[in-house]
Amino acid sequence: MLGRFFRYTEENVKIQSHLTEPQGIIKTQITELQLKDPFKIARRATDAARQVVSVEIDGGIGETAPARFYGETVETVSVALETIAPTLSGDLDAIHDVMEVVETTLGGNYAAKSAIDMALHDRLGKKLGVPLYQLWGLNPHRTPCTSFTIGLDEPEVMAEKTRRAEMYPILKVKLGTPRDIEIIQKLRDVTDKPIYVDANTAWTPKEAVRKIRQLAQYGVVLIEQPTKSDDLAGLKFVREHSELPIIADESVKRASDIPALVGCVDGINIKLVKCGGLLEAHRMIHVARAHGLSVMLGCMIESSLGITAAAHLTPLVDYADLDGHLLITNDPYIGVTLDEGKLILPKRPGIGVT
Repeated sequence: MLGRFFRYTEENVKIQSHLTEPQGIIKTQITELQLKDPFKIARRATDAARQVVSVEIDGGIGETAPARFYGETVETVSVALETIAPTLSGDLDAIHDVMEVVETTLGGNYAAKSAIDMALHDRLGKKLGVPLYQLWGLNPHRTPCTSFTIGLDEPEVMAEKTRRAEMYPILKVKLGTPRDIEIIQKLRDVTDKPIYVDANTAWTPKEAVRKIRQLAQYGVVLIEQPTKSDDLAGLKFVREHSELPIIADESVKRASDIPALVGCVDGINIKLVKCGGLLEAHRMIHVARAHGLSVMLGCMIESSLGITAAAHLTPLVDYADLDGHLLITNDPYIGVTLDEGKLILPKRPGIGVT
C-alpha cells in the first residue's frame, strides 16, 4: 500500500486534536453530532453522538465521518491531516494532481482523503461560480429518492420508528438478528413502502439464502451486504440462489475492488468516506457501469455538508441512501433538501451548503 496509514491505535487515540488554527493550508475542526435516536446495526451501536471532522482549504469546505470498522477515527484523521497539510501547495485547481500527492502520502486513510477531496471540489466550484453538478455536466433533475434508515431495535420499536418516517417513500431496514423475519412482519403491519434490507455482514451464506426467500414475500426490493466482507465466494453463492438483487457495501471500498465482485453481486454501495472522495466515487461509478453493476450512493451519520457533496453525484446512480443528516438534531449546515423523498440539489456554487 502506498504512503502511510494512520490506523486506529491506542497511541493515536491519545492525540485527540480539536484544531481550529491553520495547519499549513488546512484548518480542521471536530464536531459532535447528536443523534435523534440510538442507532444500531448488526455489529455495533451508536448511542447518542457521532464525531465528524470538517476541513477548510482556501475557502473550500469538506467533512468526513471516519468509521472504526475501516481502521479510522477522528484522531487518526487529525494526524493524517496534520501530516499532509505542509505538502498541499501549487495549483489547487488541479484537483487530480493534488490528490495524487494525497494518495501517495496517506495510503489507506480514505476518510482523511475524502475531506480534502471534498474541500478542493467545493473551493473550485465557488471559484468558478457553479454548483458541483454543473461542474460535472450533470442534470440536477435526475436525482433519485433517498431511502430512510430504520436502525436495529426491538420489533415494536422499529415499527414505531417506521410510523414516524411516513414522509419518506423508501425505507432501509437494518437486520442481522434471530428475529429478522419478525421485524419485517411488524413493519409490514404499518407500511407497504419499498424496503431495502441491510444485514451489515451478519448472515452466513446459507442463512442469507433462507432469509432472502422469506423476505421476498414481504416486498423487499434488495439486500445489502448479507455476508462477511471478505467472503466473496459466500456472496456469489447468495446471489446465485437469490431472487432479490445483492448489493455489496463493506466488500467494496475503491474502484480496484470492483472487478473481483463481478458475478458475486448485482451492484455496489459507494460512500465518500469509504472510498476517499468525489474523484474516486466518480471512478467507481464508471467502473461499476462498465461491469454491468448497479450503483447505490450511501453515507455514514454525517451533517448536510457531507451528504450534500455526495448528493451532487446522484444523477449518475440507481439508488440513494443519503439520510445521515436526517438522523441528527444539531446539523450545522443547510444543503440538499427533499421533496417527497426526492433529493433537491442546492443551486449555490460548490457543494452549496450554508
